[in-house]
Amino acid sequence: MDIVEQTRQRIAGGLREIVAGTSEPPEFIFEPDAPRLFGPGSAPWLVQSDVAILVGGLRALLIQTLHPLVMAGVADHSDFRNDPLGRLQRTGQFVGTTTFGTLDEAEAAIATVRRVHDRIAGHAPDGRPYDAKDPRLLAWVHATEVDSFLQARVRYGSSPLPPGTADQYVADMGEIATRLGVIEPPRSTVDLAWTLERFRPELDAGEQAHSTVRWLAAPPAPLPTRIPYAVLFGAAVGLLPGYARRMLRLPLPPLAVPAVIQPAATGLLRIIGWALGPHPSQNDL
Repeated sequence: MDIVEQTRQRIAGGLREIVAGTSEPPEFIFEPDAPRLFGPGSAPWLVQSDVAILVGGLRALLIQTLHPLVMAGVADHSDFRNDPLGRLQRTGQFVGTTTFGTLDEAEAAIATVRRVHDRIAGHAPDGRPYDAKDPRLLAWVHATEVDSFLQARVRYGSSPLPPGTADQYVADMGEIATRLGVIEPPRSTVDLAWTLERFRPELDAGEQAHSTVRWLAAPPAPLPTRIPYAVLFGAAVGLLPGYARRMLRLPLPPLAVPAVIQPAATGLLRIIGWALGPHPSQNDL
């Protein structure tokens, strides 16, 4: 094995260890004949098999902090500061399983999340009650996640999406949202944009949000990963709508995104894509 291949495998193993908790490639997609929510060539496979999802995931975490009730639930019931990789890995496993796994695996993952939500309730700092089973809060989390994954895939994906894929992606991801308890999730990109706009009056960046964003900007991490993480974080900030950057105090200098952030993030993601190799789902396409 030459030094280039050794380097590639070392990078790939390290990335998988961070994101999935194992250095081995995922295995759930190697059952091509099993029933599943989405199949080969589907919009969710096309969007979420690309490494751009790394930027999308960070962008989703950032914008989700803007809903005070969602943020309170995270602050009160998540141990992400003490176990950041655990939360990241569980989220990655859920997204991967529901997107690429068999129907049985996807339904089991959704059932697990619903059981966790049964235990998450309390009061925000302003005294308002929150409940993780609230369809309104579930709708915010779903809409911001779908929007973030899609925007990251469009901006940083390794190839253009075929015409119509974006609308189909939003519609397909609505199947997972419904199973989680969202009422009438968006089914098109226009509907998604309108859904997000309707949440604007509910959004506010309190101390919990700012504290979380400060932590996300510079989490405890091994020294070799800090610069790559900073690049991905900058790319995620660059994809936020202007109102979100202002509320979260994440300003960007003029032309920073096209001149610096986008080229750096594109180059980094291409390196990550090279290290990981083709997504295993492509074996079934």
